[in-house]
Amino acid sequence: MIINTIKKSCWTSIQQLLLLVNKYTIVLVLCMTLFVSCKQNENLKLTSLKTEAGWGYTISNNEKIIIKQTVIPVISDNKSFKTEEDALKVGNLVLQKLNDNASPTVTKKDLNTLAIKI
Repeated sequence: MIINTIKKSCWTSIQQLLLLVNKYTIVLVLCMTLFVSCKQNENLKLTSLKTEAGWGYTISNNEKIIIKQTVIPVISDNKSFKTEEDALKVGNLVLQKLNDNASPTVTKKDLNTLAIKI
């Protein structure tokens, strides 16, 4: 009977150790995933873009353009931004949304909040 108790105790210790290793493995995988996803967002770059009618912006990832906005979004007219500053304000908002893993859409409320001249 004593041998059986030792085996159970040993097996319980092994199970607890494996459970602990699995928890650390999960934490390690999650940390690596976060690190990689943060690293990818660090490569996003905002630049202003001069258009025929005004200003726009581009957002690129690793030198590949992923968003090219040459007109003010959510308004019915196809107007460019009047100033480079306005284009960069909206571009920074979109960049922030991308970094937060949110939809990069811009609303009329966003334009009003940023005081974009239409």
